[in-house]
Formats: sequence, C-alpha cells, structure tokens
Amino acid sequence: LSSGNIPDLFTREEYDGIFGSIRNVAKYNGYADDRDSLFEYFIDTVRRNLHLILCHSPVGSTFRIRGRKFPALISCMCLDLFHAWPRDALFGVAEF
Repeated sequence: LSSGNIPDLFTREEYDGIFGSIRNVAKYNGYADDRDSLFEYFIDTVRRNLHLILCHSPVGSTFRIRGRKFPALISCMCLDLFHAWPRDALFGVAEF
C-alpha cells in the first residue's frame, strides 16, 4: 500500500481507459507515450493527490498488531489525538 501500486486493482481494459484519459496530460508533463510511462504518471499522480484518514483505537492489541503487519501505517502517518488516551494505552504504545 505504501508504494501506491496495488497489483490487479484494475483490469487491462480499465487501465486502457485510464491511460487514454491521462495520455495528453502525461505527455505535457514530460512522460513518454507508452504503457510503462503512463502507469508511472498515474501512480505519481495518485501518490501526490490521494490522502486517507484512518481511525484506530489505541486501546487493546489491535492497533499494535496492525502496526506490525503494515509498518507503513506507522511510518507514513501523521498522528492526531482527538481524545485523551487511557494511561495504559500510552504506556503500551511507548513500549512498542
């Protein structure tokens, strides 16, 4: 997920439609008119413009387990606290 490339997310026909719609803009921005370059432009554009908001509870082991399975959730994120965390959750995250 952190790379921006999810294999088999779109069919070949869907990619053909995407590439057809971005071809002129990609060429204008200096990308070649071939599948690899158009895919590179598409992924670069997605990385630049796609932002996700994920909400996790710090209580329990679920947050810690997801952090271990998907390290980009931790290393590529910005943490906003909206409520006070329970003391044991703060210690649990600090010990992680």
